[in-house]
Amino acid sequence: MRAVTWQGKRDVRVESVPDPRIEEPTDAVIRVTSTGLCGSDLHLYEVLTPFMTPGDILGHEPMGIVEEVGPGVPDLAVGDRVVVPFQIACGNCWMCLNSLPTQCETTQVTGEGMGAALFGYTRLYGAVPGGQAEYLRIPQAQFGPIKVPEGPPDDRFLYLSDVLPTAWQAVAYADIPQGGSIAVLGLGPIGDMACRIAQVRGAGRVFGVDLVPDRLRRAEARGVETYDLRAFDSEKELVAAIRDQTDGRGPDAVIDAVGTEAHGSAVARLVQNTAALLPRKLSGPMSERFSVDRLAALHTAIDLVRRGGTISLSGVYGGMADPLPMLTMFDKQLQIRMGQANVRRWTDDILPYLTDEDPLGVDDFATHRLPLDDAPRAYEMFQHKRDGAVKVVMQP
Repeated sequence: MRAVTWQGKRDVRVESVPDPRIEEPTDAVIRVTSTGLCGSDLHLYEVLTPFMTPGDILGHEPMGIVEEVGPGVPDLAVGDRVVVPFQIACGNCWMCLNSLPTQCETTQVTGEGMGAALFGYTRLYGAVPGGQAEYLRIPQAQFGPIKVPEGPPDDRFLYLSDVLPTAWQAVAYADIPQGGSIAVLGLGPIGDMACRIAQVRGAGRVFGVDLVPDRLRRAEARGVETYDLRAFDSEKELVAAIRDQTDGRGPDAVIDAVGTEAHGSAVARLVQNTAALLPRKLSGPMSERFSVDRLAALHTAIDLVRRGGTISLSGVYGGMADPLPMLTMFDKQLQIRMGQANVRRWTDDILPYLTDEDPLGVDDFATHRLPLDDAPRAYEMFQHKRDGAVKVVMQP
């Protein structure tokens, strides 16, 4: 089959690789019909290269048609249409039964000290072949795949794999009071969708911050009060402008949907880039012990949120030596929640919104649809935020 493989920093290629097959009774194999390109994939393209191996198959946002089913998967049949969550979880362990499938005790990557295995996402999460491919083997298929109806286009359901539950959890963790206010830092796919979900869940005012004109226009068209970072000389001016709209206090909650590749963190970027250029035998251990994040967005969130408010982190962070302003965080009495989205915890809540009325705008959420063979161009375009690329969907 054809699949998108990682070959090095900013180097992805579409290559022929062996077809997946049933290996365990709880496996299934699907023919992928659509697969998303995620902002988290760009971290592999750029800053998380020390944890990658040439030939790794990328992608964690697939859906498709079931081709084979192991004998331990009673509720799936050949021909079923399914969306595959980005995490691999059993559904039966203590963590899964307590709505924490990202911490699944069956698939935890204990050798790396990490949580549940993920599709297409570094050796830290099991180096499981990903879904930017023609076919995908799904471990723990007795729990993971979400059956969806025939009829609507793939885009109606594809985002259940990651974007929708990640944005939904970000808003849930933000704990916005009914009619309250929230600021979303970063209007890429997750931040954009988080704004939409906050609106339908009753937020009174939604502020969106970014520096990419296409993203700002897209959010503004849906009623988000947008702020262009480029219009301010400093982060303090941005914070003051939003505070002026919230009685001088700041919003009730802030979602950081940017993560480790935030703009404005030159020193941390230099450290990340240096680590990525080291030989793999050195870069991996160095990154595990001494890695740092670009924390500009998180520092802005801490400064911006009102006292007693909540910060919800959905952007990926991977640093082990990050300096944080603990005095400010403690003095402002902040609550901070974070983590990979627990996909199956939220999907039943989200499905009622995936109707012909399309209140979340999923049917036209993708800005680009490309064949899988165009993956190298898609990664480069998305990385450089060219051609209005906010969400890219590929079809094998």
